[in-house]
Amino acid sequence: MRILSVVGARPQFVKLAAVDRALSEHGHDHLIVHTGQHYDRLLSAAFFEDLGIATPSFNLGIGSGTHGAQTARVLVGLEPVLADVRPDWVLVYGDTNSTLGGALAAAQRDLPLAHLEAGLRSFDRSMPEERNRVVADHLADLLLAPSSVSVANLAREGLAARAVLVGDVMVDVLTAVRARIAATRERYLPAFAGAGPYLLATVHRAETTDDPVRLAATLDALAACPLPVRLIAHPRLAARARGLGLTLSTGSVEVSDPLPYPHMIAALAAARGLVTDSGGLQKESLLLGVPCTTLRARTEWPETLQGGWNVLVPQPRDLAAAVTRPRPQGDPPQPYGDGHAAERVVAELAGWPAGAERRG
Repeated sequence: MRILSVVGARPQFVKLAAVDRALSEHGHDHLIVHTGQHYDRLLSAAFFEDLGIATPSFNLGIGSGTHGAQTARVLVGLEPVLADVRPDWVLVYGDTNSTLGGALAAAQRDLPLAHLEAGLRSFDRSMPEERNRVVADHLADLLLAPSSVSVANLAREGLAARAVLVGDVMVDVLTAVRARIAATRERYLPAFAGAGPYLLATVHRAETTDDPVRLAATLDALAACPLPVRLIAHPRLAARARGLGLTLSTGSVEVSDPLPYPHMIAALAAARGLVTDSGGLQKESLLLGVPCTTLRARTEWPETLQGGWNVLVPQPRDLAAAVTRPRPQGDPPQPYGDGHAAERVVAELAGWPAGAERRG
């Protein structure tokens, strides 16, 4: 079986690690297309090295740009690759522009398409990620869902026949990385983690960084937090702040460059709490038992809200009160599977009939 994975951004590389390993162990031919959506080394090559992912067979080098420009460049770059490789499956991950471009390219060439992390819904169509994941789901032949909530979302949209619950492959990777960290903690823990309690923070979503008023309010709210804030500065955030004349390192905030995945997980596990507008980090925080405060009005991971482990804060002015809330009692829920999702993904890819038969 020949699988072509299309990836381009940090969260996808994490998921890819588990799938690549499982496909290799079962002797399948796995080709990787790196679209180049994330091209900074700390957000790209470092993940392949740290997580032991095979070198991509193709790099489209699409770079940054508007949503339309990135998607178009993925389509143009993938067309000759798909014509040459003719995979048994095109596998797309998550909700980025690389996901949308990969899904459209596979559909246009009538190739079987599988969507990993299918069925997520924030129910906010103003988010480009929401539009991308909805389109990918409706184009895909096989919908690999991470939770029972995502399966129910797909069923409401008439997609139940194509959906299967496999669990979340990020649990597979996090479980393995957490074991590595436990064995040699000092190797992965950033220097700032030894200076007392802190909040870990990330801000990168376009709805925050592209709105000057909201971005300024968010940075002010982080600066006013009652605990030190270690802000992991995504290149998008750093560039926008420079362009607007905003200072990142002020008040409670100290800035760090993006961290390799094991170091990021070590930093998150040691934090008093997480402040983020990311999707995947909400889930990683839950799995590690670290309270999360999400700077958004909605989340595609509603399971993280159980028991107050994650709290949505649409208005930055409410951040200080949210991050000082008591830690939830007991263990966090574990709604995303048992750490063997990639095995199920491979089994489903190998077991489903040809795309033409499914589409009927």
